[in-house]
Amino acid sequence: MSIINFIITNVLTQAAITIALIAMLGLILQKKSVGQTIAGTFKTLLGFQVLSVGAGIIVGSLIYFGKIFTEGFHMQGIIPSIEAINGQAMNELGLGSPIAFTFLAIFIVNIIIARFTRWKYIFLTGQAILWMATMCTVFGYSAGFRGATLIVVGGIVGGIFAVAMPAIAQPLIRKITGSNDIALGHFCTIGYLFEAAVAKVCGNPEESTEDIKLPKGFEFLQDTYLSVMVVMVPLYLITAFFAGPEFCATLSGHTDYLVHAFLQAIQFVVGVYVLLAGVRLILAEIVPAFRGIAMKLVPNAIPALDCPVLFPYAPHAVIIGFVTTTIGTVIAMFVLPMFGLAMILPGMLTNFFAGGTAGIFGNATGGKRGAIIGGVAHGFFITLLPALLVGVFSQLGFANATATDVDTVAAALLYAWIISPLMSIF
Repeated sequence: MSIINFIITNVLTQAAITIALIAMLGLILQKKSVGQTIAGTFKTLLGFQVLSVGAGIIVGSLIYFGKIFTEGFHMQGIIPSIEAINGQAMNELGLGSPIAFTFLAIFIVNIIIARFTRWKYIFLTGQAILWMATMCTVFGYSAGFRGATLIVVGGIVGGIFAVAMPAIAQPLIRKITGSNDIALGHFCTIGYLFEAAVAKVCGNPEESTEDIKLPKGFEFLQDTYLSVMVVMVPLYLITAFFAGPEFCATLSGHTDYLVHAFLQAIQFVVGVYVLLAGVRLILAEIVPAFRGIAMKLVPNAIPALDCPVLFPYAPHAVIIGFVTTTIGTVIAMFVLPMFGLAMILPGMLTNFFAGGTAGIFGNATGGKRGAIIGGVAHGFFITLLPALLVGVFSQLGFANATATDVDTVAAALLYAWIISPLMSIF
């Protein structure tokens, strides 16, 4: 493995290291002292690691929930997984190197566009760029691209998405955060805008989820973490009950299966707490450090960060978005097969991170009613697009496979429906 390939696949795909290096560059460009540069760099690294730990706790809890959900309600279908597609593409198709160089090409194209256009967004969510690089490489390869052409076309398509998605979401991000300091760097943006549009039609932005008034005896639920717990504990316990003690014992070991389900729900809440602590730490460091890049390399540059950075702005909307998106994915799971499409099982990780973020968008345009109705619609929408992609993947040799993040799905469909037919003509 070459040094460049090693850096791309082992360093730049690590979000914490990438963001820390960018923060360091920003501080150096501002001519900060050595001590300030070191402190800012490592605080940024620490913030992302704390965020990652929180996300990891949530992921572990949701993986458990996904297993008992599938068993408890006897669901059989396709679970969207871009990670599985990435692994198969690298190991069976030998596309590891092209994916790595497409990753780098996307980042370079992103910087070029930001430098020379009005779109000043630098997409900094490394794993999301990796998934976009995977989809562009797989579908570019299937369209007949090889070598440098495969990488350049993938870099252009992915780079445009990396700038365009934060750009079209930014008006709502300014409304949510009250500033223009950060943007959203998450390839589920089409779904967020879809929910925002539905919520705008169905709701009232003046009736925010964050202003919900509770009876005096339930005022404790105004605390974000307690309100999350009140939702998640019954959800986990009921699902574990339907899954049954025999199956749950394979996951809980010697602990009673309901006690284990309860503790997993609490773990979820712990993960939310840790994640939000990381968000607060990273925002305190990355925005000031980024001004150095904005002043020197890309004037007025805005960092596009992963979706959890928005969670502190509307924590109630996050939970409403998660629950309603899950409801929408369950509805779509039963409805879509009636129209000849594959049965797509609800992905709890996507439902939480993408659904929670979509809930914030829905609340911004339609308040609590918009977040609820829009959340159900969002769940249906993010199930429909992967279902449309199943047939395309099967033609490429990926059996029972599809992806999750709707922007990467849109990029794949762009290749399948437009770029590939054009290649066959020319």
